[in-house]
Amino acid sequence: MTGSIPPPSTPSTVVHLRPLASPLPVGFLALAGGTFVVAGLQLEWMPPTQGEAVALVLLAFVFPLQAAASVLGFLCRDGVTATGMAVLSGTWLSLALVMLAGPPGSTSKAVGLLLLLSALALWVPVTASGAAKPVASLVMALASLRFLTTGVHELSGAEAWKHTAGVVGLVLAAVALYASFALALEDQRRRPVLPTWRHGAGADAFTGDPPSRIGEVTGEAGVRNQL
Repeated sequence: MTGSIPPPSTPSTVVHLRPLASPLPVGFLALAGGTFVVAGLQLEWMPPTQGEAVALVLLAFVFPLQAAASVLGFLCRDGVTATGMAVLSGTWLSLALVMLAGPPGSTSKAVGLLLLLSALALWVPVTASGAAKPVASLVMALASLRFLTTGVHELSGAEAWKHTAGVVGLVLAAVALYASFALALEDQRRRPVLPTWRHGAGADAFTGDPPSRIGEVTGEAGVRNQL
């Protein structure tokens, strides 16, 4: 008696997804706090001797929140968000430590060079995100401009650049607050409440059907065998 040989089974991959809240609202709130207090120092709302207090705010409030947002971004499989938050947290931490070590009101060429590099590095998440998440991209682009103007001031010592950086910092604080509020409402209500102008993959990942939300997760970093 002849029997048929069953075809070999096709190997399958099972990926267990863990529900995590979006880290963007808390990361942008930390960014708003950091840029606002530094802008107050740059616009001379407080004396230069308050630089140590501003540095402590960056260490206690801004750095830990943005570092946590970066880690959660990787866990949420959003490398763009995680990269941006990592650059921001590391930059604020470096700025705070130098402010604590130096005399009040002083500038540092080392910090200036780091800020210029950070300004360029933030265009990695901006370019990668593009029009898919324009609100987040706008915040990162403004943060890049904020670091650029502050870096030029640190290198040149010119008061005009310091005041320009302070004004850009205030604009960034306002936009970051709006982005945090809009994204938090969107995450809580499961629908856009305030305009976030998501497009393409950004919109599909939030409002599309389940397959479009999950995407090709089996081919992503952490699931495939090589990065």
